[in-house]
Amino acid sequence: MSLQLFYHPLSSYSMKALIALYENGTPFEYRMLSPDHADNFAQFAEIWPIRKFPILLDGERMVVEASIVIEYLALHYPGQVQLLPADPKAALEVRMMDRFFDNHIATPQQKLVADVLRPADQRDPFGVAESRQKLETAYAWLDGVMAHRTWAAGAEFSMADCAAAPFLLYAHWSHPIPAQHAHVMAYLARLRARPSFARCWAEAKPYRHMFPLGVPAGEE
Repeated sequence: MSLQLFYHPLSSYSMKALIALYENGTPFEYRMLSPDHADNFAQFAEIWPIRKFPILLDGERMVVEASIVIEYLALHYPGQVQLLPADPKAALEVRMMDRFFDNHIATPQQKLVADVLRPADQRDPFGVAESRQKLETAYAWLDGVMAHRTWAAGAEFSMADCAAAPFLLYAHWSHPIPAQHAHVMAYLARLRARPSFARCWAEAKPYRHMFPLGVPAGEE
């Protein structure tokens, strides 16, 4: 087996790559990054000193960043589920929505998490308030988009939905989606029901207690 994924089950970006692998049943080797797997972490740190995961190894070829991992899989290990459309215009919409979820959902959500991990006297109330407002703006925009779509870029599940599933769920945990955004909530429900993401979410269950902002009732 040539493909190896260095990841952690609780990591949203790891889930993003895992969803793509699960969608097409692509064979790969799990290389979990945790204190119980010291050899994996040592190799990971040696080959990628930036230490951001997931990364994919294909033989000696290293692929970094979850979006690029998905595009690499589409090029070299295509399956029945086409996560990036062949049509350039359709692919551009997928990439745009993928960047939306990375930059405007995941980034402010991670700011909320990172802040509680700081020493109390070094926290950033202004930055936290700003991130909450960014999420509010992103939720409102997405609600308008999803009023007319089944999946993020249209009728078909795509790379953008691989991003949306973990990012939107963790954002909802961190700063709840307002009830009036019914289209976003319906979209999140569809994502949670998707077998590829449901599998990721089940695999993360033993680690959910580690979520720094606390686990909402019923999600333990």
